Amino acid sequence: MANKSYSLAHTKWMCKYHIVFTPKYRRKEIYNQVRKDLIKIVKRLCKYKGVEIVEGHMMPDHVHMLVAIPQKISVSTFIGYLKGKSALMIFEKHALLKYKHGNRKFWAEGYYVSTVGLNEATVAKYIREQETHDQAIDKLSIKENKDPFSDKRSKKK
Repeated sequence: MANKSYSLAHTKWMCKYHIVFTPKYRRKEIYNQVRKDLIKIVKRLCKYKGVEIVEGHMMPDHVHMLVAIPQKISVSTFIGYLKGKSALMIFEKHALLKYKHGNRKFWAEGYYVSTVGLNEATVAKYIREQETHDQAIDKLSIKENKDPFSDKRSKKK
């Protein structure tokens, strides 16, 4: 699958990108029905532009995608299209989100993008296992915090 190349009339290309973007203020908005609707919306918008989703996962506070973008579309143009149209479509389906997100801005301004090259399998595995890894790290990092002011000073009485 890593060697799959696409072609147009006079061009062969293999442009795959790992893209990560977040909701505004990194709010944990992507869950339950919003998540299901966003998955459908993103798939539909990618299909319109001829972008293949190789791997994707929606976390509660960010989106990971491994996509093959046609070489005639720049990455920034595609991300602008995807984030802009998906925000309008999600606000249309879930009207109550408009009150949390002023000015109809669902997504934060920036995004992360990295070319994949021949490491497609590694990046796809990372995207698939991201949520379970984050949950495992959260379980390990839970510790009981003590109040630093109550221990030593209350015993001296």
